[in-house]
Amino acid sequence: MSLPPFEQVVLDHSQVVLHVCRALVGPHDAEDAWSETFLAALTAYPRLRDDSYIRGWLVTIAHRKAIDRLRAAQRAPIPIGTLPNDPSLDRSAPDRSLDLWHSIAELPVAQRSAVVYHYIADLPYAQVAKMLDRNEPAVRRAAADGIAKLRTTIRREDIP
Repeated sequence: MSLPPFEQVVLDHSQVVLHVCRALVGPHDAEDAWSETFLAALTAYPRLRDDSYIRGWLVTIAHRKAIDRLRAAQRAPIPIGTLPNDPSLDRSAPDRSLDLWHSIAELPVAQRSAVVYHYIADLPYAQVAKMLDRNEPAVRRAAADGIAKLRTTIRREDIP
């Protein structure tokens, strides 16, 4: 079986990769990480084996691009002050996706990675364990702990 055209790969997996990027680097840098992921994938695609698990391969690339972006953000200058008319400061209509992103961002790295790769990217635990260089039971435990922590955080925030 031969690999599908790269355009088809982008159509089939772009949403999953975007969700992974949003969960890992946040909504502001997600599109850049997504673009970098597919640019790197386009370069490497001709060398990919025919029997490769394309979704897992793309999520692995997205994982690495997200790490690159997070490291770059740590080196970037920290802006001070805000503009008075910044619409993102308007809390009259809260954006629940940003609340979820903040809750996911607060998880420890192992839990966040396990939750993102298993629940958002829909990768099997074995693939996630391989990506994170951990054993499968540890990844299952991290995902379960992460989901439990998200449930308590979200319930706590929903209480008036």
